[in-house]
Amino acid sequence: MKIYRSLDEFKSLSHAVVTIGTFDGVHIGHQKILSKLKECSQEMGGETVLLTFFPHPRLIINPNDDNLRLINDIEEKTHRLALSGIDHLIITPFTRDFSNQTPEEYISNVLVGRLGTKQIVIGYDHHFGKDRQGSIKDLKHFAEIYDYAVEQIPEQDIEDVAVSSTRIRESLIKGDIETANKYLGYPFELTGTVVRGDQIGREIGFPTANLNVHEAHKLIPAYGIYAVEAEIYPTVPFIQTGDYIHPEPERIARGMAYIGTRPTVDGMNRKIEINLLDFRDDIYTKTLRIKFLKFIRHDQRFESLDAMKEQIKADEIAIRAYFQTR
Repeated sequence: MKIYRSLDEFKSLSHAVVTIGTFDGVHIGHQKILSKLKECSQEMGGETVLLTFFPHPRLIINPNDDNLRLINDIEEKTHRLALSGIDHLIITPFTRDFSNQTPEEYISNVLVGRLGTKQIVIGYDHHFGKDRQGSIKDLKHFAEIYDYAVEQIPEQDIEDVAVSSTRIRESLIKGDIETANKYLGYPFELTGTVVRGDQIGREIGFPTANLNVHEAHKLIPAYGIYAVEAEIYPTVPFIQTGDYIHPEPERIARGMAYIGTRPTVDGMNRKIEINLLDFRDDIYTKTLRIKFLKFIRHDQRFESLDAMKEQIKADEIAIRAYFQTR
């Protein structure tokens, strides 16, 4: 897969088979669309192109709306799309000027002029252009004029995307990792940098890596304890223009993750802490990609640090037992 960080970087193709969208989660619903995209490309002898946006359009159109929560950050999404077998991924900045194009300007300038679209694979509910006035009717109306075909994704497949996205978000908020992972088709992930904490975990015998999540709008699962796998990477950017090469992790470790405000020590701010099992290396400033595998228990307040320590010991036993069964 080749990556482009703007439309200007992309050279128009002779037979581009295109789809457009946020594809947040790249989950089992999205995979149906991507399969159709690849099928159409093979029939035409063309190349698949997926156009997505960063930042998310809602952040530009409604900057005061703080309700947006993303299943993937841009790095995670790029990795998942690469695994899907897409030829070209364009991550273009979404701006007010871009959103103010008329439907015909969008079709002429972007789809045809920039991408070289010969076929667009899109859902019945896709809207584009100024005030989202453009629809699949416009795409079909201008198809003959601009010489491209429209492949409409079945309504049921679009509904599957919406259902999957809703179930994933609802499940994560409840801590139902198993259901979220079922609809994702892979383990839910959090990606961030290891930063220094206040060392409370080390004092009670459970040193933790404190995770600063990269994406401010990332959906964070329910507060509690989880069995996780951590991929440890050097501090290098994952996304660069050109051929996508995902860096290999330096190491993969199993562990238990804590999400919460640490009520036993009167904590106020949310923390994401990872205790890596049988691991003592210094990983400050490194990047972790945490894969959530099993929910263990909800966060709770204990009467003392000793009581909390005993519960964490029990959590570790449960997590080690879980890994033994995998």
